[in-house]
Amino acid sequence: MDQRTELSDFLRSRRARLRPADVGLPDYGGRRRVPGLRREELAQLAGVSTAYYVRLEQGHGENVSAAVLDAIARALRLDPAEHDHLCRIAKPARRGPGRARAARAQRVRPELQQLLDAMEGVPAYVLGRRLDVIAWNRLGNALIGDVAALPPDQRNLAWQVFLPRPARELYLDWEAKATDLVGMLRVEAGRDPDDPRLASLIGELCVKSEDFRRLWAAHDIRDKGHGVKELHHPVVGRLTLSYETFRPAGDADQVLVAYHADPGSPSAESLRLLASWTAAEPAAAPGASPAQAPDPAAATEAGPGSSTGR
Repeated sequence: MDQRTELSDFLRSRRARLRPADVGLPDYGGRRRVPGLRREELAQLAGVSTAYYVRLEQGHGENVSAAVLDAIARALRLDPAEHDHLCRIAKPARRGPGRARAARAQRVRPELQQLLDAMEGVPAYVLGRRLDVIAWNRLGNALIGDVAALPPDQRNLAWQVFLPRPARELYLDWEAKATDLVGMLRVEAGRDPDDPRLASLIGELCVKSEDFRRLWAAHDIRDKGHGVKELHHPVVGRLTLSYETFRPAGDADQVLVAYHADPGSPSAESLRLLASWTAAEPAAAPGASPAQAPDPAAATEAGPGSSTGR
């Protein structure tokens, strides 16, 4: 990813979404050549000269101060994740060790995998760089589509959501899920623009998915956080689940994602059924070879507790 182009495109996209009325400026009417604020209006709000802001929007952020970036972030109404992204792409850190770090295979600590396995009633998995799924427990694997059965280069949340068809049926609000993942990949690209595997993933998704190209061009930023997802699982049906994310100590590039249902809700009962359905099959290790994917229809016919289920 070219940092100058990224900075330029990001600033233009954020400026385009604001109207004068949004920031307390008078709108004298008349047709604007481009949507959103003009450059001189944004510069006025940030307290910098128009020439200075124009140069920054052209991608020249090498000498910009933190105070100016903060002022521009306030003028653009950036949220904390967008603000952090602006600072990273405007003043990128030296990338010498970045390639070596990106090339190293990620592993979770054995104690973290033990914790995942102990969370028997809680679907959970660990995301690494590029949204790679690098660890999971049995119920987490069953919830997101049997990642254990995939070859390692396809164990990626963004790849799974945009390319295979079943993901569009799993997430009831697929557009929201896809938008979140693209925003997270934007954050990853800002942190590691020289990561060749990340560039390869983004390139493949751009080539193969029109939806990914559309969402990538929006330059939206998302951070991993918490919320509620509605899913339609092929075995247990509709699920309304809350999710939380945690960063394990010792590796800032890993995030543990855990789902749970409200106690006593139909979704809680469905999770128990899903756990029963998966209990007869040994949990696959993250490094295991792909296994034969289960047939959800056959599992449904046999029942959640049957040995023919996954």
